[in-house]
Amino acid sequence: MTLKALMVDVDGVVVAHPPGQGWSDDMLADIGVDPHRLVEVFFDPHFDDIVHGRCDMFERLEPALAQIAPGVTCRQLVDYWFEKDSPLDMALLSDLEHARAGGLQLHLATVQEHHRARYLWETLALKDRFDAMHYAADLGAKKPHPDFYARIGERTGLAPHEMRLIDDKRDNVEAAVAAGWSGFHWTPGATLSQALA
Repeated sequence: MTLKALMVDVDGVVVAHPPGQGWSDDMLADIGVDPHRLVEVFFDPHFDDIVHGRCDMFERLEPALAQIAPGVTCRQLVDYWFEKDSPLDMALLSDLEHARAGGLQLHLATVQEHHRARYLWETLALKDRFDAMHYAADLGAKKPHPDFYARIGERTGLAPHEMRLIDDKRDNVEAAVAAGWSGFHWTPGATLSQALA
């Protein structure tokens, strides 16, 4: 039973905000969008469709913004969101780099829509640190649904026992284990050596 690939979550693992802080905390003061209203009119009713790849984010964001912040463009909000929601855990990335140099494949396994996935991969240059990225809108399934794990297995050609998920949500890890992967529940202060043990 040889571990060949780490499947690493993005939000809460690779992207890690300081405890108690989030990307939208200062959004009202910074660009005039109330984060609570944005959740009500955009994230709650539309984001499930968006992260499953059933529609493009901008299609749903434009009318939502027109309702709650008509002076703000979609591009302004998305640029603000992506920039604020990108503090990388450089210590973890350094440890992952050593693991990769030792022969482990590194993959991102994450619940993202197409635009932020592209931002993470290209603008934040995670493509230079990981072998592949598997994300919900591209797979048509999100964690912890079994299809998410099955489709990654189909794409990579890796056997379930050759993959380990590192994720900050316990139900995602439990679903990975149910799919035959191994898993590690990532919490603040965790280390890669613990995740590999």
